[in-house]
Amino acid sequence: MMTRRFVLATALAGLTAVLSAQQAPDRTHPPQPGPPPALTLPTIQKRQLSNGLPVWMVEMHKVPVVQVNLLVFSGTADDPAGKFGVASLTTAMLEEGAGARSALEIADAVDFLGADLGAGTSIDASAVRLHVPVARLAGALPIMADVALRPTFPKDELERLRRERLTNLLQARDDPPTIAALAFSRILYGPAHRYGTAMLGTGATIAAFTPDDLRAFYAATFRPANTALLVVGDVAPDHVMPLLESSFGSWTAQTGAAAHATLPAAPEPARREIYLVDKPDAAQSQVRIGWIGVPRSTPDYFPIQVMNTILGGSFSSRLNMNLREKHGYAYGAGSGFDMRASAGPFAASAGVQTDKTAESLKEFFNELNGILQPIPPDELARAKNYVALRFPGGFETTGDISRKLEDALVYHLPDTYFSQYVQSIQAVTAADVQRVAQKYIQPGRFVVLVVGDRKKIEPGIRALNLGAIKIPAFLYASREDHIVPWQTVYASTRLIGGDVTFVLGGSGHIAGVINPPAKQKRNHWVGDVRSDAGDWLTHARDVPGSWWPEWIAWLKPHAGAMVAAPKSPGNRRFAAIEAAPGRYVKAKAP
Repeated sequence: MMTRRFVLATALAGLTAVLSAQQAPDRTHPPQPGPPPALTLPTIQKRQLSNGLPVWMVEMHKVPVVQVNLLVFSGTADDPAGKFGVASLTTAMLEEGAGARSALEIADAVDFLGADLGAGTSIDASAVRLHVPVARLAGALPIMADVALRPTFPKDELERLRRERLTNLLQARDDPPTIAALAFSRILYGPAHRYGTAMLGTGATIAAFTPDDLRAFYAATFRPANTALLVVGDVAPDHVMPLLESSFGSWTAQTGAAAHATLPAAPEPARREIYLVDKPDAAQSQVRIGWIGVPRSTPDYFPIQVMNTILGGSFSSRLNMNLREKHGYAYGAGSGFDMRASAGPFAASAGVQTDKTAESLKEFFNELNGILQPIPPDELARAKNYVALRFPGGFETTGDISRKLEDALVYHLPDTYFSQYVQSIQAVTAADVQRVAQKYIQPGRFVVLVVGDRKKIEPGIRALNLGAIKIPAFLYASREDHIVPWQTVYASTRLIGGDVTFVLGGSGHIAGVINPPAKQKRNHWVGDVRSDAGDWLTHARDVPGSWWPEWIAWLKPHAGAMVAAPKSPGNRRFAAIEAAPGRYVKAKAP
């Protein structure tokens, strides 16, 4: 017995030693990633309703749900001049009353079906999207059709959304990342270009929109010839097509093509420009560096994806490893090309420590200049694997696939685009990356925007000698020695600077009401300041018993400029304001 136990123990020990030798990990180098997983995409089945509305369908039978999107080929880029924000507000209002239902009744009906129904807009498109258990599809489609085809635009709901959006604009003034995003776009594109103003619009346009404005935009863009239906999920074409025909097949619209705006080409800066927006006591400085990038149709799409992944498009990118991991100046840093139907912006960005702002700018430019040099083979391979290996994850759900189909339709991608995506990425060479870097990354011509505490960061930025520092052509107010940013919009500019609200026309004329915020009024004070086409002189004075014992403003435009010289208590000047017609309005402390 003892002999058998000894023999068995010896055999087991020998087997363990052999297995250990076979399975010992190789710790001399990190494991290499495997090949990208095969991406097998289901076929896109294309049909059409009786009214000509295209239908794209993809069958996914793993989960009994279905995604139905009504895609409209008009977005905020199609906002008419003077009505920036109308596309966003129109789409948001679709759910606020449609057919015979109110907003609450729509929400209750959708919840009862266990569905999700929403509407939204982007730069280049708008959509109404329904996600529903396939067993409830027949009940959900008529509700979706009401929202998409028969919105009522009730006035009370419009007023509620208007207040929400105006509040959002006020809150944005205290959010440095939002200030940076809006200011960067305005500097690049200017006030007249749609890309130069927030998708929501401006305080002036939001305040002016009426239900008729929304109906007009809806009628001009929501029409069968300007839309497509996307269906992804546990359905078969023979089952779903009659349901779609019943809900959408009778939809007709006025004759004529949908209204589409033509965006002008925005000029690239000829040399580097430095802008500083003061945000007193900011704990961080928001940095944006870049210029106008490329449209989604660029033939350099795949080399740009790989190049930007190396520069700032992943956690292990050069910018993030430098500013976050090496120096600890920021929680994160990155870069990206915002590709749209027209060329969107390229920006390298981060929120950095206030006391490390100058040092951060130096490292930004080290990396922006460094990407122009040849890329090492191992870094190129890592970047391509990063893009290729994560790409199949974008096709996991019905919602994921429907969004990919939206991109294919909006940007006219070929049917083989997604199935060949990984191969296209892997085909990018080091020469391709260097070529697109040298073409699209030109640090000597970039706009540099910093939003932060000017008193603390300006000396260090000047010492870098990056270029002359400019205060952006956004409205500022001086309240004694404190500089407060004002919001600038295209049609008008409004500030609640803590003491008084100015409303100034973007064309260089003044038209509006001067009124201190309600919470600061003791009695009341209202001054109406209005202008004619050119020459005028007016003033406003408070009423007895109000918050200031005296306030007088003289305003007079002349030869392309206007000057306002208000007075505050103690006869101290509040601000001096200058503007050129059709240009930004700028205020500076006297």
